[in-house]
Order: sequence, then C-alpha cells, then structure tokens
Amino acid sequence: MSKILVAFYSFSNTTRMLAEEIAKQTGGDIRELVPEKSYAFNYNTAAKEVRNEIENGYCPKLLSGEEPVKSYDYIFLGTPNWFKSFAPPILSFLRNVDLQGKTIIPFCTHGGGGFGQIQINIAKECQKSTILPGFEAMSNFSEQQVKNWIEQIGL
Repeated sequence: MSKILVAFYSFSNTTRMLAEEIAKQTGGDIRELVPEKSYAFNYNTAAKEVRNEIENGYCPKLLSGEEPVKSYDYIFLGTPNWFKSFAPPILSFLRNVDLQGKTIIPFCTHGGGGFGQIQINIAKECQKSTILPGFEAMSNFSEQQVKNWIEQIGL
C-alpha cells in the first residue's frame, strides 16, 4: 500500500481546511510547514513582505515540516496562491527535503487567481520527481470536488 503525506502552508486557514479534507479522503498523514517568523496579520503589510520574498527566492527557516519523507510515495503539497506563485515556506520545503523519486501532487487555494505559476514552479524545483495534475480551489470547495480530483489522478 502506498504511503501518502499531505504537506501544506496556510496563512488564513483556507489551505489548512483543504489539506485536512485531502488527508481525510486519502488516509494520508498531515504535516504543516510552520515558518520561524510569522507573516504580518495585516494583508497589505503581509503582501509587501511576501512579494519581496518571492521575487528574491527567499527560503524562510521552518520550525516544523522539514522532517524526512523517505517513507512516503505520494506527497500532496498545498499552498495559497501568492502573486501567482507558492508561499515561501513551500520553497523551503522543496529545497530542504529530498523529494527525488517521489510523486508530488500540488494543490492551492486562491481568491480568484487559480494556479498561477504554482505547478510550473514546483516542477522546476522537483525535476527528479513525478508531478501529477493539481487541484485549485477557492474557500468554497466541496468534499465532492476533492473526491473527483483524487479519483482523476488515480489515488
């Protein structure tokens, strides 16, 4: 039986809710990526900070989430869409965890921007991994939508 990990970063709990639904439906373990320094609660302040980090390829130190993934076959990887890309804690995970030979399945939450460049950027960072089609959702996703996607990717 394949072992599944659902790793995610969530700013406003929307990505967390989606990660929890994926874990529930797949029986996967869940792992939150927690940066050492939290982002500002004020959206405008956080947006400025995040845009700068993304543009500079910044990898924040993580307090949790970088444990080895050797025992997992599939890794669902979730992030909010920030400026058409993944959140900086995701970059830390991608660069600091050995994902060679793993199957990565991206998912994201957004306020209307869809996947942006998230899947493309994950594929660039994970050239020795298999990337399956991802799932993008706003906060009003349904259990059935998640179920349909999981079935479509063959899990």
